[in-house]
Amino acid sequence: MKFSEIPYVRPDFAAAKVFYAAAAGRLRAASGFAAAEAVFLEAEEFAAGLETALAVAEIRRDMDTRDPFYAGESAFIDRLRPELREYEQLFEDALLATPFRAEFEAKYGRMMFTGAEISRRAFTGALVAPMQRENALCSEYSRLLASAQIPFEGGACTLSQLTPFKRDPSRERRAAAWAAEDAWYASHAERLDSLYAELVELRGGMGRTLGHAGFIPLGYDLMGRSCYGPGEVARFRAAVLEHVVPAAERACAIAAERLGLRLPIGYADSDVWFAGGNAKPAGSSGQILAAARRFYHELSGETAEFIDFMLDGGYLDVLSRPGKASGGYCTSLPSLGAPFIFANFSGTSGDVDVMTHEAGHAFAAYTARNIVPLACRSPGYEACEVHSIGMEYFAEAWAGAFFGEAADRYRWQHLAAALAFIPYGALVDHFQHECYRRPDMTPARRNALWLELQQAYMPWLKPEAELGYLASGRAWQRQRHIYQYPLYYIDYCLAQAVALQFARLISEEGPAAAWRRYMAYARPGGTRSFLELVALAGLRSPFDPAALEQTAAWVLSRLEASAP
Repeated sequence: MKFSEIPYVRPDFAAAKVFYAAAAGRLRAASGFAAAEAVFLEAEEFAAGLETALAVAEIRRDMDTRDPFYAGESAFIDRLRPELREYEQLFEDALLATPFRAEFEAKYGRMMFTGAEISRRAFTGALVAPMQRENALCSEYSRLLASAQIPFEGGACTLSQLTPFKRDPSRERRAAAWAAEDAWYASHAERLDSLYAELVELRGGMGRTLGHAGFIPLGYDLMGRSCYGPGEVARFRAAVLEHVVPAAERACAIAAERLGLRLPIGYADSDVWFAGGNAKPAGSSGQILAAARRFYHELSGETAEFIDFMLDGGYLDVLSRPGKASGGYCTSLPSLGAPFIFANFSGTSGDVDVMTHEAGHAFAAYTARNIVPLACRSPGYEACEVHSIGMEYFAEAWAGAFFGEAADRYRWQHLAAALAFIPYGALVDHFQHECYRRPDMTPARRNALWLELQQAYMPWLKPEAELGYLASGRAWQRQRHIYQYPLYYIDYCLAQAVALQFARLISEEGPAAAWRRYMAYARPGGTRSFLELVALAGLRSPFDPAALEQTAAWVLSRLEASAP
């Protein structure tokens, strides 16, 4: 079935509550494993249908945030979905209490119980109302960014459509584009302040309701983290400051020299790696999709089957247009065994990254589509980001198909951007931890904190004084994860530290050997923890400072040796 043909039926949350309450009772009353398993599998099928309906509503809302029908469905779901969590918890509690846990673990693995235990820690019925409010605030933030119509060169651009101008070879044009974006954000600064202040207070209250001092322990549970905590993340950030920041600063200095500049640089030069401009895709959007089909067909039999399913079934929407939600993501339609890619092509190298990064997520979801239980099809978020970032490095061998004569420039800027990203991601994470530890900070203090941390993690960047919004320390408000997905962003850094090991394997052992390790990582889905998956692939933990030091040194050596 093509995505366009999928019927949408509004979820019946009242019926879902009845189902889960009854299923919990039947599971508790089961006299043997066979009876308990039958109830469990029935609940799996029910959950897959519900989650598919929710995903369809989300995707179609994001395709056009101005559509009143799906805007209404989104508001309906935001309001009622949290109420169902209490009834799902009844079923999870019955599963955790089953006397047949050993039989379930033998057949389906232990992670289903690990996940259920984390889920139980992260919910109580008293959180329903705060969760509803949180959904409403996050939806408002998304609509606000999607509504942007930024005057520029006689027209109007969305935030995504402005991106190519911010990377234009002409510095004058880049500066004008950044100024236009800066002005748009400045016009909404007060609402962005109040949205985040309410989210921080709301989430802190949710944590306190569960007996925590604040939000952070709840945030880690909501992220499903089972094999590390805030202490390990803090040590990772310290290793980033020690080992990655100096290497990234050197990479940025190489790029600045090409532009005739010295560090620090401003925003107008912060995302440009070559005097003639960054590498751009060699063809149209259609040609990028055709090149993606070729790449996945030549990479492996598994990826060939996957890309045909995605493209032929229309399970992606990648063209930017007015009213479309900003950003990109991969989600799943579990009852159909189908992933979906949502993105905004912008005419930059990011378009190719979408067809590798988001498709890396989608390939992993497609590979794990038959795993039972549903909750174990996908590992934790940091593990999922290894799927996507790792796929970017496999695609580099096919850069010629995407970028033509600019292939070598793309490979260089892709590696340099990866190195520079890790400090930025650690900055985002550090900032969030401090905001949740000190929820009474004023907007001005939060902005000052961002500037302090930015100087430590990104010493090569100094905001231009004329960009008043960014220079005041408000750049964090552009990062939607801070509002919508709290404490997520470090997952990208952890994943990058692992995925760069795949890049090194491809270089030193060859793509075929590296692909075998990638599949060893991807096939188990979420039946193993993040660090167990890393070990299965024969890679080193990102929490090992020595491994991070070696990775940063390897990347920098490649950049210094191969600068086009």
